[in-house]
Amino acid sequence: MTAPARSLGDHLRIWRQRRHMSQLDLALEAEISQRHLSFIESGRSTPSREMLLHLAERLDVPLRERNGLLLAAGFAPVFSERPLSDPALGPARKAIDMVLKGHEPFPALAIDRHWTLIAANAALPPLLELVEDAVLLSPPVNVLRLSLHPNGLAGSIANLAEWRAHLLDRLRHQIGISGDDTLAGLLNELQAYPSPAPAVHAVQDYGGIAVPLRLHTKIGILSFISTTTVFGTPIDVTLSELAVESFFPADDETARILRDIAR
Repeated sequence: MTAPARSLGDHLRIWRQRRHMSQLDLALEAEISQRHLSFIESGRSTPSREMLLHLAERLDVPLRERNGLLLAAGFAPVFSERPLSDPALGPARKAIDMVLKGHEPFPALAIDRHWTLIAANAALPPLLELVEDAVLLSPPVNVLRLSLHPNGLAGSIANLAEWRAHLLDRLRHQIGISGDDTLAGLLNELQAYPSPAPAVHAVQDYGGIAVPLRLHTKIGILSFISTTTVFGTPIDVTLSELAVESFFPADDETARILRDIAR
């Protein structure tokens, strides 16, 4: 039996509750009356497209879901969704490639909203040689699955318990923001993987600024800290969901080794 489609009011209420906002909170943020917002959520008032987009902006609704809100209200979507290969996204793709290339000899990769690998620089493939099961490297490659699967990189991560907790926390936060069912399914899968025992010895502290990734390799342990880069003002769904994960050496020895490999 097919579940009935959610009304616009239901969609707004869910996003408001996801952001932990009361009707009064959102009304004040959107500079409208609580009565007006109540009427919109109950279906007693139909908002204009501009008002709906204004509320979605205040709720920080992802662009993909803003299109869904518009459709629920009977409006056409306003945010396009094109593949990264589309000529219209050429400048954005060049920007991504420049960021990836410019980060060498240190690894960097671009991912979509589901952590699917979109692109990577030349410093990543040598690290992927640590993956035990080549099937995990068959496209589409999910970066989180690749990292935490027992036959992926997990066996080579020196601080697996710490890194696993860090990745799962990021994923939970992303699910809380987006409400994405695919990510929720991915979280269930990752949590079912064997859980490593907590480290007996204290993990090296990086001043509380980051959780390191420490990889066992044939040439010693490589230690990284990571940053995430996103487009600042995207108006395309595809670009809004892209992120570049850049890994920086967490110590001088890692930096030296990576520069030697590049040479």
